Amino acid sequence: MNKLTVIATLAAATSLAGCATVVNGTKTPYSAQTRPEGATVKFSNGATCTTPCKLEFRRKDDLRADLTLAGHKPTYVLIQSKLGGSTFGNIILGGGVGAIVDGSNGASNRLYPRPLIVRLAPEGSSEGAVLLDKDGNVATTVKAHNDSVRMDVAKTVGARLAGLEGADPE
Repeated sequence: MNKLTVIATLAAATSLAGCATVVNGTKTPYSAQTRPEGATVKFSNGATCTTPCKLEFRRKDDLRADLTLAGHKPTYVLIQSKLGGSTFGNIILGGGVGAIVDGSNGASNRLYPRPLIVRLAPEGSSEGAVLLDKDGNVATTVKAHNDSVRMDVAKTVGARLAGLEGADPE
């Protein structure tokens, strides 16, 4: 009976390995919006769009989004790939195997901020760009957000893109 229990447990653990990979996939839809609309957004992975726009990105990749619109201050937003809750479910239900599979391909991760909604600051004003939540409320300034994730994102996008070298507009 013990062998049967061990085999059943191993089979269950193996079948649950990579749950987030199966449920989430390794890519995620991503939308970018600006207030006002019509800004050009250039992502560090080479993607470019005009807001509002929808793209698809790999879950495991940190990114930088450079936003420009005539009459407004150029800014950039660091997009961080963060570990999601499915990792803990993998560990509890599937053991470490699922967590390793999902961790290596990024399926357990989510991109933050998502969606990207930026209220741009007019040229000549003293204000800075702000990040808005889904309801259009101010979540934080772009500067405060970038400062909070800069060191982590710099590990993957590099110090220059993360704003650690030279003076980048925010």
